[in-house]
Amino acid sequence: MFRNQYDTDVTTWSPAGWLFQVDYAMEAVKQGSAAIGLRSATHVALATVNKAASELSSHQKKVFKVDDHIGVAIAGLTADGLVLSLFLRSECINHAFVYESPLPVSRLPPPASSSTLPTRPSYERPRMLFHSKTVGNDNLVCTQRSWKRPYGVGLLVAGLDETGAHLYYNCPSGNYFEYQAFAIGSRSQAAKTYLERRFEAFNSNSREELIKDALFAIKETLQGEKLTSASCTVAVVGIREPFHVIDQKTIQEVIDSMDVREEAAADQGAVHEDKSSEEAPMDI
Repeated sequence: MFRNQYDTDVTTWSPAGWLFQVDYAMEAVKQGSAAIGLRSATHVALATVNKAASELSSHQKKVFKVDDHIGVAIAGLTADGLVLSLFLRSECINHAFVYESPLPVSRLPPPASSSTLPTRPSYERPRMLFHSKTVGNDNLVCTQRSWKRPYGVGLLVAGLDETGAHLYYNCPSGNYFEYQAFAIGSRSQAAKTYLERRFEAFNSNSREELIKDALFAIKETLQGEKLTSASCTVAVVGIREPFHVIDQKTIQEVIDSMDVREEAAADQGAVHEDKSSEEAPMDI
């Protein structure tokens, strides 16, 4: 990308109809370490790549708990992601303080960040996770004020309500989308390809199968690097299971079982090739 006369502030439109600073913010999401989310009928799994800035530093946290029934994974600027996750957390705390009950995720509150925005009409799908709309409004305001900049982070929001499990993606433009499975960040296209091949089975997957698929998708983004429990973070939320990050020991056991299965499949393929080569050619 390059500078031009239409990217001096976020409110300047180009003749082609682009807000370049929003594009730059979305590019920051693509440069971040990969984050993956996928859901079944009862659970949602989030997975991120632990990428350190140097060999002498630790990795930055990419998965944040918002409430017992909701969590987020981020790709892009970690500081921006932390600000948005703390904002969502405060919304949950305020609701619990006022109403003395957990925040109903099916409830849609008014826009959170600007009293100057027009009143939004009622939505056709009130069951959609309200946090995605709230943080979407927060992102949207940053594209409408010349003294602000867009958040350079993408959020995968995992949540559970009375209608089931939900997975949403919030991008810096203020848009939000619901997905069965999605991947963002660096090298995410390889993970998307894997998820697109298998997404039809996700809805009936068990918790363990969902975690394995998340790890397989993370492995696709590593491009030959060895997958270990230290190189990824996996979190899950589901029915009768609050949002939590799975410990490294459990993740390593799952990775080891995946490696054994891949080795067995490779051995079986080699045996099949040997049998095929031993067959005599057909006389014609």
